[in-house]
Amino acid sequence: MSEPVTTKAPGRRRMYLLVRMLCEGGVMIALALVLGLLKVFELPQGGSISLEMLPLLFFCVRWGMGGGFIACFAFGVLQVFIQGAVSWGWQSILLDYVLAFGVMGIAGLGRGKPHGIFWGSVLGGAARFVVHYISGITIYKILAPTEIFGTVFDNPALYSLIYNGSYVGIDLVLCLVIFGILYAPLKTYMTGADLRR
Repeated sequence: MSEPVTTKAPGRRRMYLLVRMLCEGGVMIALALVLGLLKVFELPQGGSISLEMLPLLFFCVRWGMGGGFIACFAFGVLQVFIQGAVSWGWQSILLDYVLAFGVMGIAGLGRGKPHGIFWGSVLGGAARFVVHYISGITIYKILAPTEIFGTVFDNPALYSLIYNGSYVGIDLVLCLVIFGILYAPLKTYMTGADLRR
């Protein structure tokens, strides 16, 4: 019978955790890509209501910022090729896809902390919103004046706030509700307690 992975050999334990993190990261990125294709609602200039953030936030809080940033950046790049991109040039792709999702890795600050899945997710969602907001006031300002939700906006800052806040906010609330429902049965995994045994 083989020796359990809880062996005290630090090198073997580190290798085991690295392989496990890579495997879980690949699964979570794939799941996020699939969930990103199942859109409840899509806005005309990009952005949609979906659960694509759910597995990414879960992974970030479970493994921390290092692995979280890598997984979220990888998702942002893959999303452009798999789901397609709505953009106004390469700057928009960089901001709205690669960077906006990449910064969600900050959710990893919640790793191992009490209720870290909730406030870590809020940090990750807020970071994503900030990058989308910056894109809206710098790149998408060329669309002003523009109409959304039956209202015409000629102020790019207000337009970006309403436009990006509408879908990122709803996505985040959906994630928090699902995490709340699953917290009791999956607490061991959400806190990463199984990784510290």
